[in-house]
Amino acid sequence: MNRKTIAVLPGDGIGPEVLDAALPVIEYLGVPLDLEFGDIGWECWRAEGNPVPDRTWELISRSDAVLLGATTSKPPREAAAQLEPELRKRGAQYVSPIIQLRQQLDLFANLRPVENYLGGGTPYRFCVVRENTEGLYAGLDFRDVPDEMWPLVAEHPNVLRSGHADTTASIRLQTSHGLDRILRFAFETARHRGYERVTLADKPNVLRHSSAYVRQRLETIAADYPEIISEVLNVDAVALWMVRRPERFGVVVAENMFGDILSDLGGGVMGGLGLAASANIGEAGGYFEPVHGSAPAMAGQGRANPAAAFLTIGLMLEHLGFASEAEGIQEAVRHVARRRDRVTYDLGGTATTTEAAASIIDACRSAPDMPTAAILSIGDELLSGDLEDSNGRNASRVLGEHGIAVRVRHTVRDDEAAISDTIQGCLGRDDVIVVMGGLGPTSDDVTRSAVARALNRPLEHRERAWQGVVERLTRFGVAIHVDNRRQALFPEGAELLPNPNGSAWGCRAEAQGSVVIMLPGPPRECLPMLAEAMHEALAHLPRQPERTTVFRRTLGIIEADVAALVDELVRDSRLPIKSAYRWHYPYVDIRLDGSADAVGTLAKRVDSALMDYIVTDQHRTAVQELALLLDQHDLALDIDDQLTEGAFAAKLAEERRSSGSQTLSVALSGTWQDGDRENYTGTVALSCTVRDASGERTRGLTIPNRGAEVGTYFTEFAGWSVVRHLTDHRVPEVSE
Repeated sequence: MNRKTIAVLPGDGIGPEVLDAALPVIEYLGVPLDLEFGDIGWECWRAEGNPVPDRTWELISRSDAVLLGATTSKPPREAAAQLEPELRKRGAQYVSPIIQLRQQLDLFANLRPVENYLGGGTPYRFCVVRENTEGLYAGLDFRDVPDEMWPLVAEHPNVLRSGHADTTASIRLQTSHGLDRILRFAFETARHRGYERVTLADKPNVLRHSSAYVRQRLETIAADYPEIISEVLNVDAVALWMVRRPERFGVVVAENMFGDILSDLGGGVMGGLGLAASANIGEAGGYFEPVHGSAPAMAGQGRANPAAAFLTIGLMLEHLGFASEAEGIQEAVRHVARRRDRVTYDLGGTATTTEAAASIIDACRSAPDMPTAAILSIGDELLSGDLEDSNGRNASRVLGEHGIAVRVRHTVRDDEAAISDTIQGCLGRDDVIVVMGGLGPTSDDVTRSAVARALNRPLEHRERAWQGVVERLTRFGVAIHVDNRRQALFPEGAELLPNPNGSAWGCRAEAQGSVVIMLPGPPRECLPMLAEAMHEALAHLPRQPERTTVFRRTLGIIEADVAALVDELVRDSRLPIKSAYRWHYPYVDIRLDGSADAVGTLAKRVDSALMDYIVTDQHRTAVQELALLLDQHDLALDIDDQLTEGAFAAKLAEERRSSGSQTLSVALSGTWQDGDRENYTGTVALSCTVRDASGERTRGLTIPNRGAEVGTYFTEFAGWSVVRHLTDHRVPEVSE
């Protein structure tokens, strides 16, 4: 394939940093593009009196597409004030770079895709097409109404009160040429992207004559696209339904000002301009730009969301014929945004611009992370505290055994709307959604109708399930009531899950890429059904790469210091690894999850950095590790221990299988500093000395005297010190 040239114009504010973060994706995807960088924007204006220098126009003229970061625009007075005096004398006039590009390249169509990248709720995917060259932004805007126009406005009652000097006017210009090409572009976009509907957003109930002509042009163009539905709606109604029911739209097309407003509204519907990409297209080319603008107040802070830059690159690749690579970028952004994996502040995360970009690139070049699940436990009695949610805990274990990480667990009352809303918030975001409880025959058992509502499917009677209910109740001599028929209702098309231990059958259904599993509440019924359902569900999930988890338990270092050190190693490695931490006094546990190669590489760096603090790579305490070592080497300890008053020896004896025939000497002591033992103030300087035939070695550690639990720290420190002695040096032969 012939290589193509892209003019990259980073621009102002956050423009350069978001493009710097996103552009490496082109190399990772192996797209045959040559990037040539040019100048545009505010600094060009200040230095040269022209925000788009001639050299930039020359670069654009020999490029196949333009990728623009962002540019800053200011009103004429402020723009003139920023010029050097010499340039100001020349009378340079500031014209927005965006306007210059659109006018000189005749880029008549602005395209803004809108999609539910964050997941949850009803899925939607539409785009806003805005006409760029006429409408209310055609430049026919007058501070002083021209004499030729005055007769048209002079009789308006407000003009009569204000007079000629205090009246302004603008003209909404619409031509057959401009209308026909933007409408045809809208229909071609619908055909190319698989949309079934084109909606013209206008104001026909007020702008009766001009809107009637627009409708006439729509009907003429629509005749060439019989497979696509077309309609005309009031722009205010479109705005309402974009928020309330975005799934009803395909392509929304509008004149310049209406389209400007609706396209930004589309960004808000998605979750913000950090996800909003745009393309400006003409007959012979186009430029592609993230919508968020230059945001000069954020420049250099590393907080800007690069997702829009990635999606903009995807739009450009699609335009240039690289459809599969464009879809790969979209899927990566979708994956990262829905899992909130290293996202910036605007999406609820803490990642920097470069960290967020790295997560998207990782998602482009590797298989998705471990599947996630959401668990919903249903019942008022769970929220009131009358019952403990053992189902949620046990379901987490079952899912974990099948390689599925539980992202969230919800406890929801017996309310159809609440259950449905919670499920919808997980659809498209989690691979598996487990809903347990509320499948009985009584009126307060509303789970099945809530699941059907969330899936947007009707309930249907399933005779097989009904016969199962009848057979079980008859077998135990239980009367069958008309209310029992509720237990045979399931969302349309759902796969039934028989219940061998009860009358409430479950079901499995797929929607928006999620598998929804509906189960009864009693543990002896739902847990075996869940285990059985998972075997089938796994067959419908994407095949996952082999993953591994490395575990380290540390002592003598606080959680914040551990996390800061390990997180920096993860960032520096640029490996697709997830780190997690757990503090449980006196330990901090570290877990690294990812591919075996990546985790193995990083684990070596972590071990080197934390060698003075790592106790074990197993889920054992220092005392348990010591007991295993002593049994292995047939050793006993002669303990001089006034610090724990015998607690260390007693705890060790509980863990040992033998008493040992050879003896090591251990002396444990502590000194209270700036406080005292009884009142739990100050710190404690711990010391543990181990003596053997080769000599003695002492380890020390100072810890806060925080409370009675420091006794646990004393014991684990003693165990850790002896373990380090035995593992740092070959165990010598010692005398009894």
